[in-house]
Amino acid sequence: MPKRRVLLVEDEQDIADLVTLHLKDLEVDVTHVADGNDAISAVDNSPQWSLVILDLRLPGVDGLEVCRHIRKNVEYTPVLMLTSKSSELDRVLGLELGADDYMTKPFSILELMARVKALFRRASAMQVNAKTELPRQIESGVISIRLDEREVYISGQSVELTAKEFDLLLYLARHPNRVFSRGQLLDQVWGYGHHGYEHTVNSHINRLRAKIESNPAQPQRIVTVRGVGYKLSPEEVR
Repeated sequence: MPKRRVLLVEDEQDIADLVTLHLKDLEVDVTHVADGNDAISAVDNSPQWSLVILDLRLPGVDGLEVCRHIRKNVEYTPVLMLTSKSSELDRVLGLELGADDYMTKPFSILELMARVKALFRRASAMQVNAKTELPRQIESGVISIRLDEREVYISGQSVELTAKEFDLLLYLARHPNRVFSRGQLLDQVWGYGHHGYEHTVNSHINRLRAKIESNPAQPQRIVTVRGVGYKLSPEEVR
């Protein structure tokens, strides 16, 4: 298997040196940049990264904008966000923009490495699933999901979704008629470390409904099961 490549975006040199040292113990190649603009250049001009560890506060472009830029790419790249801010809003913003995990400074280096390993395992599982003989297109009523292109069509009309909106819809479509709690969706779609942010699921569901429902005020496709969570309505599944 090719050696994993990690892009570390951190403007505090002491932290960057410590994280780099421990990442190399995992036998990965580490590229360190200290500026948001350099991070965007690295994302655009280098081959696929196995992981981006991204500080929120950066010179030039901030970490949220870098994360937004990463999520515009077709290829999925895991993002672990670091923040010296402890406010809930900052963490939620990172998750809303598609960060897979976050840690607040000061952090335990052992916990950071555990989360890096968890993201590596998740990415490897996604690659294995991509290679299995699963349908490359899922039809659910008027919804058509094209996995290879990461595109969604409603009655033949293209609908633009963010990376996490797509992942959320895809997960529900792969398990029609099954009810998932907000916590389960956080674990399965957002991954490790997001407990306590169930309202992130709510906001993504609301935005999805605005894009795929004929009447978002009376959703027929993504249905709320009161007191439990959400499901893709069986009436919408062929």
